[in-house]
Amino acid sequence: MTQGWTIVLDVGKTLSKATLWDENGGLIARLSRSNNMREADGYRALDTLGIEQWLEQVLREFAGRGPVRAIVPVAHGAGAAVIRNNRLVCAPMDYEWPGPVSDRPAYDKQRDPFAITGSPALPASLNLGVQFHRLEAIRPDSLRSSQIVPWAQYWAWLLSGVAASEVTSLGCHTDLWRPYEHAPSQLAVRRGWAECLAPLSPADAVLGTLTTNWVSRTGLSANVEILCGLHDSNAALLAVRGHRQTRDRDATVLSTGTWFVAMRAPLQTDSLNASDLPERRDCLVNVDVSGTCVPSSRFMGGREIEILIGRGARDVELTQSTDEQIAAAIRTIDAGDMILPAAVPGVGPFPRASLQRVGQNASAGDIRAAAHLYAALVADVSLDLIGSRDCLILEGRFSRAPVFARALASLRPDMSVLVSRSENGVAHGAMRLRDPTVGDESEFERVLSLPVDIAGYRARWRNTVDRREYAN
Repeated sequence: MTQGWTIVLDVGKTLSKATLWDENGGLIARLSRSNNMREADGYRALDTLGIEQWLEQVLREFAGRGPVRAIVPVAHGAGAAVIRNNRLVCAPMDYEWPGPVSDRPAYDKQRDPFAITGSPALPASLNLGVQFHRLEAIRPDSLRSSQIVPWAQYWAWLLSGVAASEVTSLGCHTDLWRPYEHAPSQLAVRRGWAECLAPLSPADAVLGTLTTNWVSRTGLSANVEILCGLHDSNAALLAVRGHRQTRDRDATVLSTGTWFVAMRAPLQTDSLNASDLPERRDCLVNVDVSGTCVPSSRFMGGREIEILIGRGARDVELTQSTDEQIAAAIRTIDAGDMILPAAVPGVGPFPRASLQRVGQNASAGDIRAAAHLYAALVADVSLDLIGSRDCLILEGRFSRAPVFARALASLRPDMSVLVSRSENGVAHGAMRLRDPTVGDESEFERVLSLPVDIAGYRARWRNTVDRREYAN
């Protein structure tokens, strides 16, 4: 048993979260912050300073709670920082910054093939290589004599002073990594980015202890260990793999937040290859903490739901019971009302499609039900694309949304669709880096299907979507 309490810092796109855990995996405290973006040097950037100021307050509060011994950073995989002489060279780029369209053809010609990297060509600045390509155009000297640290490892560096890279972060649609060869991509080598990457470290490596600056800022002990950390969806996968209900099963975890990311852990991995995945439908190869390739698919489900429901339907969530939500879903299905992708174009399994609504939703509650049915239908397609079978575990912010979860169970009757009683799958996975025996061992709950036949609704939705998608 590891001694001392653990802080998990989870820096997502929409929210930054910090949780404090005791030695037995019991949650002591949880704090969060909405993330903002800012303008920097002609591009949109992540709010590094704002998150750092919030983190200082959080750590100061947690220091007064008890014997903190370790901090584990977790973050989304589409961010990185450039450091030089122990300073941040420039603000990390926001992956939703579209950048100049004219620069993409030149960049795309330099990318390694998808079959080698498992990294699809994504819009905006979602590929880290695109971020560095654009950064060098804006500031040609930005990477000179510098080090690149992925977003999770940036926070480890800030707290410990030790720079590192890590495979789950590098192997996340970055264009910088060859997962089958465990080496940087040829693109990264040719552009000189590979030699800038901070030294590779395991996710569970202790990079060092809290710097004297952070000790004085927070009141935490100088003995607090800072772990290297990992990609957030990989943390959720690590938590699922450690659970007794998923051992020796072909299991997929669907992590739900701003992004809905499906990561499959098949029983047989030796035959997996990126060439089996459809690159243009937002499928990719992630890399787990051991360096093993993980077939994955994604779409921007949380962002799409927020766009679709609007403020009124969001308020309904506070007052509408589960029974009322299910009743709204049944009305929507019976009426044939549906939402067709995509509220966020360019990503997901239907990247070329444009949003369309079929039918007239009668109320804010019905609009919300239709949006959650839409998310379940898109998730169903994404799971098909990576061959998910046997067992599906729902994790994250939308895992307990009754319409979404139960619709997905109805859509995949041949799978065991399970949901954790915990809302902290990412944090539990992160804690397993420090102590593999610690985690949420409560029973996963079987998700019930909707009390309505959804097969016909699904068939009409898929046929309509396919006609529109491939007609473009």
